[in-house]
Order: sequence, then C-alpha cells, then structure tokens
Amino acid sequence: MAKNMEDIVNHLKNSGFVFQGSEIYGGLANSWDYGPLGTELKNKLKKMWWDYFIKKNSLNVGLDSSIILNSKVWEASGHIAGFNDPLIDCKNCRSRWRADKLIEDFDSKIIIGNMSNADMEMFIKKNNIKCPKCEKNDFTEIRQFGLMFKTSQGVLENENSRVYLRPETAQGIFINFKNTQRSLRKKLPFGIGQIGKSFRNEITPGNFIFRTREFEQMELEFFYNPNDDKDWFKYWLDQVTDFLDKKVELKKENYRIHEIDKKDLAHYSNRTCDIEFNFLFGWGELWGIAHRGNFDLNVHQKSSGEDLTYLDPISNTKILPNIIEPSVGVERLILAIITQAYEEEQIENNNYRIVMKFPYALAPYQIAVMPLQKQQNDVAKELFNNLIQDFDVTFDETGNIGKRYRRQDAIGTPFVITCDFETENDNSVTIRNRDTMHQERIKISSLKEYFSSKF
Repeated sequence: MAKNMEDIVNHLKNSGFVFQGSEIYGGLANSWDYGPLGTELKNKLKKMWWDYFIKKNSLNVGLDSSIILNSKVWEASGHIAGFNDPLIDCKNCRSRWRADKLIEDFDSKIIIGNMSNADMEMFIKKNNIKCPKCEKNDFTEIRQFGLMFKTSQGVLENENSRVYLRPETAQGIFINFKNTQRSLRKKLPFGIGQIGKSFRNEITPGNFIFRTREFEQMELEFFYNPNDDKDWFKYWLDQVTDFLDKKVELKKENYRIHEIDKKDLAHYSNRTCDIEFNFLFGWGELWGIAHRGNFDLNVHQKSSGEDLTYLDPISNTKILPNIIEPSVGVERLILAIITQAYEEEQIENNNYRIVMKFPYALAPYQIAVMPLQKQQNDVAKELFNNLIQDFDVTFDETGNIGKRYRRQDAIGTPFVITCDFETENDNSVTIRNRDTMHQERIKISSLKEYFSSKF
C-alpha cells in the first residue's frame, strides 16, 4: 500500500511517538513534543551515533558547548550579518514566504545560489509564480529576514545585553578547539563531536519534523594538517554511508549522494556533498559533509586575537588545521527511519496491519511480554522482571492476544513473548517475530541467550 505522510503522522501521534507542542492550549505552530516511544527512539539513535563516531573511533572526542554564546562568536562567524532568508509577502492574503523556496517549488532545476534579491523578484514576476495560499501573483519586494532567535542576558534589555540562541552547534566546537587540543594533548588529526539543540526562526518550517525551529544536531568537526596526504573527505563520506547502511539500515535505493556544484557552495566551503533521502514529499537533504578549509579557525583567531594555531611537532611550525564537517539533524534522520520503517501490510481475510520495521537496535522496545490470559500474569511478570535487566522490555496485558500483537507491530517491537497454559508445565514460551509473524517455542532458560544473539 502507498505510504501517506498524514497517515504516518496520525499514527505517530496516536501511538505515543510524538505529540503536538502545547496541544492543550491550541498548539504552537511547528512544535512537536516527543512521547515515550519517540524519546526512546531518539535517545537510541543519538547513542548509536555517539558510539560509532565518538566512543569507538579513536580519532574523536566529545564536547557539550553552551547554547548561549558570547555574541562576538556570531559576529565573527558571519551569522549576525549574513544568516538571513529572503522574505516575501503576498499583498493579497498577507501570507509570508521564502522567495527562494517559491522558485524551487516552481522549478527544482533552477540554481538559486548566486541569484540576487532583484533576480529572484524578476524570476517570480516573469514566470507568474503564484502565492501557494491564494494563487495570486502580487508580492512585495524581498527583504532579508534574520534567522537567529534573540534574547537578553542580565537585568537590562539593550544592545549590550543581547544574546542569541545558537543556530548551529559547530561554532561551540571551533572556539573550543584549542582548549580540547591542549587539555587532552591531542595530535592532528583528531575530531570533536557533539549532540545538541539548535534554533532557527524559519519563515516556512514544515513537512512535519523535517524543518522545525527547534531541532537537534549531531555534528563532528574533524581537524587535520593541510599537508596530510590522506583523503579525509572521502574517509568521512565513507564513514557516514557505512553508518547509514549498517547501523541505521537505510536501503540504498532510498538515499543518494549529491555533490554540490562549486558555484553553489557556501562561502566557507571548498567542497560539499549532501546525502539526500527520498522522503514522501520528495528528495531532501539528510546529512551534509563539508570541507570547510581553515575558514572557521581563521575568523575566530582574527576576531578574538587568540592564537588558534597548532604546533606541528615534526616540522616545528604553526599551522591552522583544515576541517571536514559531517553534520546531521536528529529529527531528519528520525523522519527518514520512520518513513522507511512504516508499512501497511495486507494479511489474512483482507485485513491489514500497520507495522514499524525498525532496525532491532532502534526499536523503542525490543521485547513485549504478554500473558495469554490473566491466569498467566504472575509467571509473565516474573519473566518480564528478569528480562528487563538485560533488554528493553514492555509488559502488555490489555485486550485479546490478536489486538496486542497488532499493537506491538504498530510500535515496532521485534519480538513478543506469550506465556500460555503450558508454560508452567514445560517451562517454555511462544516467541513471535514482528516481520515474519512466525512463532516458535523456546525454553525460558534459553531466552537470554536467544535474544542476545538477535540484538
């Protein structure tokens, strides 16, 4: 059956993955709270990323920088002056849009990177691009809209007290490069990774959790000697695709690697590859790998007056390292995982089931324990309490067994254990597989070994 975004979102809301933000007060646009199951999924994904890129990669270490930084950080990085979107208003219905997004939606092949505001205004007028809301072609001139959330620090609210919620986590890594290198006596090459919240006051957020104003990033900044012969860009591109293939288990037909044309590169980038996923609304950026050169350390060194160079122990010369940045948004990766996992399958008697075919390592629960009837509650709860020491387990006793199977399928639980009338006699239980619905009889004494081999 064809997948539908509205159906998926409704399913996620009803089953406890996500809730509308501030729902009891009428909601807040583009705001989502993660329910119990969504929180489990999200935490497992973040841990998977951290284990793969930080804990189990000898090149990298971790960091947790502040959300609110000295405003001079954002001046130096260029965010205050240049982190803007081209805002355009419809004069007829007064709705607001990103001009570049209107053009992209009109013709995805158009290269917008070097178009000026005047160029975009002319293109919209010449091609009679209409307002998506009222279908009129009557727009204001484009003006730049700052994407950073502003707030004040301290008692007085004035220019001197103004600070910003960070729009990315990367700058917190760059300004701590020297601290990290010195304190841990790191030698090039090495990377610094972190997971954290970022905030962007998007004009047109949407497509569920694909683009939100509050989001989490998993970013790695990898520093290396520019004279190093190793192709570190290829190394990290290969690491990312390996993570997607073997850990997240994305199917190769669902994502692609897009090399950004040189004329469309960001000002700080020497090379960028975007990994794009085929979402239900079309191909969208999932993971970016950027060669940033020494741009970031250079601008912070000049602005702060601090020496951010690295003393090469072999040549005894000071250098500014080059940087490779693999960066992914947690929510976008979750959306890709959910999009691939969600299935509506026809089964016996023209019935169908919703099943979330998550990788075993990401499923909110690995195992569900069920008593067939209330008479088996005690033995089922004892089994649950034993298994929960080693696995992620839920206990489900409400409704008939068929409905409970469907409920666990719908939240992605890979295995269901049923304690039945024979359990006390033969010390065995029935295990049902989520994907195949195949059932097998297993001795209780063998369960930990059985599941350890699966997970």
